[in-house]
Amino acid sequence: MRVPSLRLPGRGSDDESGGDSLVGTARLDRRTKRLCGRLEPGDVAIIDHVDLDRVAADALVATGVVAVVNAAKSISGRYPNLGPEVLVKAGIVLIDGVGEEIFGAVREGRAVSIDGGRVLLGGEEIAAGTAQTEQSVAADMESAREGLSVQLEAFAANTMEYLKRERELLLDGVGVPDVKTNFNGRHALIVIRGYNYKEDIDVLRPYIREFKPILVGVDGGADALLEAGHTPDMIVGDMDSVSDDALRCGAEIVVHAYADGRAPGMERMDKLGVPAIPFPAAATSEDIAMLLADEKGSELIVAVGTHVTMVEFLDKGRGGMASTFLTRLRVGGKLVDAKGVSRLYRQDMSISALLLLIVSALAAMATAIAISTVGRSFVDVVADWWDGLLFQIERLFS
Repeated sequence: MRVPSLRLPGRGSDDESGGDSLVGTARLDRRTKRLCGRLEPGDVAIIDHVDLDRVAADALVATGVVAVVNAAKSISGRYPNLGPEVLVKAGIVLIDGVGEEIFGAVREGRAVSIDGGRVLLGGEEIAAGTAQTEQSVAADMESAREGLSVQLEAFAANTMEYLKRERELLLDGVGVPDVKTNFNGRHALIVIRGYNYKEDIDVLRPYIREFKPILVGVDGGADALLEAGHTPDMIVGDMDSVSDDALRCGAEIVVHAYADGRAPGMERMDKLGVPAIPFPAAATSEDIAMLLADEKGSELIVAVGTHVTMVEFLDKGRGGMASTFLTRLRVGGKLVDAKGVSRLYRQDMSISALLLLIVSALAAMATAIAISTVGRSFVDVVADWWDGLLFQIERLFS
């Protein structure tokens, strides 16, 4: 496979291979979420992400990278993960399985070339892997579907294990911290920067204006609310993907801690001088946000960007998603997912339809004026005023 030629203005050319290649500045990090905060349009993202999930892929696409080089396999075959398909459909070059050695072979900020499945630095090959296409991704996904039964068994086992560990939290709310935010009798809108979150927030604007729900941002979901023009009332998460500006916006902060009480996110809050409350739990951050809202008396929980389907659960690729399944069972009577709302009500009005609507309204107004006594009197008054205006203009120029 040959990658179409691309030259990036302002980037060094000394590292180019000289053939048909794609050139960009290398940015490296083993954590894709952390790397996305440093990426700029035209960069080459070098990651180490087995079974690349859709949320990570969406974040990479949003940064404007031209290529993603994965040290690991983007599709391992364990289950049909959604990330690689998102990248290749967005036109981003995906090189798979180049090996961990690439992290020692290239430094941050160096210009690298992508030529087929090869990664070049100064004209020399430093790594090589599989250049993925839509066809190869589709084939890998088909093979990965054969591993679903094994993953479902593991998911069920993880679910039972989590239920044993967190039974008191799930059933009785034991361990939920006291918070200042008053959820009692109010709606809670919980925003995760996940699937289609921007569209969901946009559709929910009238709902937010009318019901004024408690706005809860889960990590980067707080920034998503701010970008949409809303100020979060509470921020929940391990604080690894939320901006300092969001943390200083005045929202109450609940830091997701490990089940043993360790809370790395508290160190960041101490450095910022922002008060925070720890919430130890083995669940995911989005789950503890829902459990907290439910336990504190929220009447309705509206979820934006959360995981809903079986494929989405597995796409996260971690046993912790078992908590998501059980949390949905716990709060199911109150939970409303915003995805369905955005898909149901998203519609665009064409210009021609809008013009037709305006013309129809004007015609209706004209008809109403013509057939009513008051309307005819109004027309006579307007006609007399117009005649008087014309008479005055004629006298002015005569």
